[in-house]
Amino acid sequence: MKDIIIKKPIRVLLLFLFIPLWLSAQNISVKGIVKDAQGDPIIGVSVVEKGTTNGIVTDLEGQYTLNVSSKARLDFSYLGYITQTIDVSGRTKVDVVLQEDVRVLDQVVVIGYGTQRKEAVTGSVASIKGDAIKEMAATDVSSALYGRLAGVDMSQTSSKPGSPMQIRIRGTRSLNASNDPLIVLDGIPFPGSISDINPSDIKSIDILKDASATAIYGSRGANGVLMITTNKGQTGAKASVSYNGFVGLKTLFSKYPMMNGEEYAKLREFAGKYQNGPDESNDVNTNWQDLLYQNSMVTNHDLSILGGTEQGSYNFSLGYLRDEALIPQQNFTRYSMRGTLDQAIGKSLKFGFITNNNYSVSNGGNLGTYGTLSLTPISNPYNADGTWKRTVKMAGDEQWAYSRDAINALGDKWIDQGRAFGSYNTVYGEVKIPGVEGLKYRLNLGLNYRQNNTGSYTGEGVFSYDPNNPSTATVSNSHTTNWAVENLVTYDRTFSEKHSLNVVALYSAEETQYNKSQMSAKGIPDDAFQFYNLGQATGEITVSPANQGYYQSGLMSWMGRAMYSYDDRYMVSVAFRSDASSRLAQGNKWHTYPAVSAGWNIRKEAFMDGITWMDNLKLRVGYGQTSNESIDPYKTFGLLSTRPYNFGNEYTVGYYVSELPNQNLGWEYSETWNYGADFSFLNGRISGSAEYYVQNTKDILFRVNLPATTGVGSYMANIGKSQNKGFELTLNGTILDNHNGWSWDVGVNFYTNRNKLVGLTSRQEEDRDNWWFVGHPINVIYDYEKIGLWQEGDKYRDILEPGGNAGMIKVKYTGEFNEDGSPKRAIGDADKQVIDVNPDFQGGFNTRVAYKGFDFNVIGAFQRGGILISSLYSSTGYLNMLNGRRGNVKVDYWTPENTNAKYPKPGGITNNDNPKYGSTLGYFDATYLKIRNITLGYTFSPQLSKNLGINKLYIYSTIQNPFVLFSPYHDESGMDPETNSLGNENQAVTTVYQKRLLVIGTNTPSTRNFLIGLNLTF
Repeated sequence: MKDIIIKKPIRVLLLFLFIPLWLSAQNISVKGIVKDAQGDPIIGVSVVEKGTTNGIVTDLEGQYTLNVSSKARLDFSYLGYITQTIDVSGRTKVDVVLQEDVRVLDQVVVIGYGTQRKEAVTGSVASIKGDAIKEMAATDVSSALYGRLAGVDMSQTSSKPGSPMQIRIRGTRSLNASNDPLIVLDGIPFPGSISDINPSDIKSIDILKDASATAIYGSRGANGVLMITTNKGQTGAKASVSYNGFVGLKTLFSKYPMMNGEEYAKLREFAGKYQNGPDESNDVNTNWQDLLYQNSMVTNHDLSILGGTEQGSYNFSLGYLRDEALIPQQNFTRYSMRGTLDQAIGKSLKFGFITNNNYSVSNGGNLGTYGTLSLTPISNPYNADGTWKRTVKMAGDEQWAYSRDAINALGDKWIDQGRAFGSYNTVYGEVKIPGVEGLKYRLNLGLNYRQNNTGSYTGEGVFSYDPNNPSTATVSNSHTTNWAVENLVTYDRTFSEKHSLNVVALYSAEETQYNKSQMSAKGIPDDAFQFYNLGQATGEITVSPANQGYYQSGLMSWMGRAMYSYDDRYMVSVAFRSDASSRLAQGNKWHTYPAVSAGWNIRKEAFMDGITWMDNLKLRVGYGQTSNESIDPYKTFGLLSTRPYNFGNEYTVGYYVSELPNQNLGWEYSETWNYGADFSFLNGRISGSAEYYVQNTKDILFRVNLPATTGVGSYMANIGKSQNKGFELTLNGTILDNHNGWSWDVGVNFYTNRNKLVGLTSRQEEDRDNWWFVGHPINVIYDYEKIGLWQEGDKYRDILEPGGNAGMIKVKYTGEFNEDGSPKRAIGDADKQVIDVNPDFQGGFNTRVAYKGFDFNVIGAFQRGGILISSLYSSTGYLNMLNGRRGNVKVDYWTPENTNAKYPKPGGITNNDNPKYGSTLGYFDATYLKIRNITLGYTFSPQLSKNLGINKLYIYSTIQNPFVLFSPYHDESGMDPETNSLGNENQAVTTVYQKRLLVIGTNTPSTRNFLIGLNLTF
């Protein structure tokens, strides 16, 4: 009994002694890092001990530390990702990789100097993932974006291989300054071309569209910002090697619709203006296009290796692209090399670098199709002995005979080559400030260099009817160096789990130096010299002052931004930025841009708790100001030009003022209001956004033309106003969500933009030389309006068209009428119309159907209304002359037996060898629906892939540009309705259309491509 009494207190004492040890064994500190599938840390992930309120969110590095029970289960949740529950099982380190929820992709966006959950974004941001870009198997970034994002218009300015597309975000706003958006690559403004970026290296693209989002980039963000984020390695991951590649056959989408021999002979006979030339005969039918085009190849290969150490990550990649045109000797080749390295030292210091390098070669850029199309089909290309004719003698012309064999046989007698090298490098260092949680400093240093070298050589008699035409050569070189430095201080904290605050302050500076030189020569002594030694020329050597150039320009900036969110319910963002540009006048160099936006997540309100079908509903509004100074440097100083003249017996050069200086030249700036709503329904099955914006641009940088009596041509000034307003809608839906193995996702975007010029110079309502008219869009046609053809017996033809004939083009008369209804005058310049070329609306769509390992993707784009300009049908291209002089496009022309025709009578009344008002024949309804990409792919099962030693294996086949629907132009011509040239290119009369307008001209023909591709990781 005594022993029991003694032992019991001892047991109790021992129990109390071991309680702390027992509690210690049951409660542990768990830490780790949360990343996405690409290895990037995720900020703000909720980490909660299951069944409790004990939790925390991950910091800027995706890290967390939490005291929990050793047997606890942790829930990791984040909007846009699949929630994971993990057993701790006594571990003190738990790292997690969250997988994206395919129904709510793109929930984390890059907003400039940081990232933000889309749920908290208050500005206008459109996003696309790198995987979606790879679906296009695109050779450049811009074509991969075509039709994919609302408010982002992609237009083709050239169909030659290697040519990027023109990008316009929410319309055109400037007249003389640039309308191109800013490209930001991995956080640093990118001074190169978008074609320098390999699409396979891209992780995501986030496009900032409204001023409240772009104002932090100041003047450079005036036309929107493309935030391009490239792939990086993964901390702590083993090395992984990936290969992405495709190879394809390029075939002709459609020939240019030219008349055959029989049709052309009838046209010439009916026109009655020309007799057959020495090399022409009505029993000949030559298809010159068949003799020129040849199927070609496109191939792309990318190899990358990525991985990491315990505190670092790396990614290195190599890329090769070769894209050939159907025109012989015309091709584009690009070699790219990229590397990233990120390394942490301890818990506070991190540094790294990013380098993007590319070298490209373009060949045959000066070749087009006009020389082929203008040859008549009744001309025989062969001599009596079967040899190829050097030239073809037609009714009124003699032309060099183009064919693939003739071009391939030139050898050293011809070359047109452009070579470009670019190296874009960023070095950064980042340090967490000790003692202040969430505060860090980052230094970005960008060092960039781009070099362009072009050379062309045309041997004696090549491409000329004259065999003695002297050989010519031209060399052009340019160099661009750029440095940029950014100092960033960031404070990011979440207080009491509901108050989130992010503050960024920046000071940056950059400088760009550019110079170019060009010279040309005649009489190269031997074809082997080509353009490599112009000093040996026996003829004239020209160094034109207009083709030399140099400038140095700089930009200095201060920026501050604060973003606050309460419970992810109420959000506000305020930003200020000040820029100083060396391109503007003293006293006007600085400009400050305010921006403010706010958002309200209505779905998080208590009164919405009972609405289970709605996942998210956020309203947002933003106001901001941006500006533009993208004009040539030194406009404040004016411009001197040279002119040679004789001074007595001596030849000398004089200088004269060609452009006046302007010491008041300042910023062009825009003010934008943006209203938006983001929504998601039915557990993410339906999601999207809708936006309306109004953008007013003031003090437009504008070249003011002066009267000849001043002795000076023009000067640059801040005169003019424009406005853009529009509506955008994006919808994404999941029709089937793994239903018996089937999945089906669809997406569509739709947008409109209404642009107009609000003001020009003081009291000036129009500038006819530049086709600018107050109250009308910036991009218009200024021409007559065709309303039909004159017929025999039509009233007032003798008044409106004195000397005119039945079958000639009838245009709209805008003058006054007499009391008897007759017109008071003949048709003249006063009857020209301002014609809007812009579409009513446009957009794109995509759909993906998957069954087990198979997937089927379709991507398309559409446009309603607007005017498509085709210089093929217009008289400006000299291929619809309707007089029998040169090859003619196949058209339904007027005859006494065919009076309901669309095109005028051949050989009728003319203006400069073309039908009068012939430019009006080239205007078409620009409506179309175009399927751009159809892909069928298969992902091998993980088990089969692992048996092959491969982590992931995906094969696919793609048809690009398969077909077009609902296009009046395509219905008539059979051709692709996408533009392929600028307004002053690829047409005989180059001054008819403004350069800024896009046309279909006689450029490299459009293709339909058949590709097979392979993506694998091991």
